[in-house]
Amino acid sequence: MAAHREISPLLKTGLELGPVLGFFVAYLWLKDRVFTIGGTEYDGFIIVTAGFIPVMLAATGLLWWLTGHLSRMQVLTVVLIVIFGGLSVWLNDERFFKMKPTLIYLIFGGILGIGLLRGQSYLRVVMEGMIPLNPEGWMKLTRRLCAFFFTLAVLNEIVWRSMSTETWVYFKTFGLTAALFLFFMSQSALFRDHSLEEKG
Repeated sequence: MAAHREISPLLKTGLELGPVLGFFVAYLWLKDRVFTIGGTEYDGFIIVTAGFIPVMLAATGLLWWLTGHLSRMQVLTVVLIVIFGGLSVWLNDERFFKMKPTLIYLIFGGILGIGLLRGQSYLRVVMEGMIPLNPEGWMKLTRRLCAFFFTLAVLNEIVWRSMSTETWVYFKTFGLTAALFLFFMSQSALFRDHSLEEKG
């Protein structure tokens, strides 16, 4: 098994977010165009999705090659991108790709929920090295993040089913990312009150 190697945080962030930002830019460029391939018409969203899949695979593969490690969350995300993105391209139906975030958040929320039902914080197993919290803090954070994931799943369904594709692309690229950032920022009191680090 390959050792876990550290790389530049900037490079790591670029490999993780670069494909998503690339998808956004490519969509804005091609959104109003229609391409005829093999006698079938594909709109810009489908073409961009078809390009996004290999780019995401390449970026994730490079991240694994450089670090010797991928989280289960990263692996699951890539697998769902390949499956749902592939279905969208194959069936020429953008709905499958739009459903992908919903399924990801339902799976993440469900996994955390199963752990909570068993009296455990599966989040602690994944993030213990990054956030020094006591057991009570981990359980509180896990409950909140579980509810948050289910909320994001519902929001994604509302947006893609009731709004335009362009609105959903903005929501997916910036809205969901900002929501995750704001969630963890909003937990500062929990991190302070349940930190294992010595105070003062």
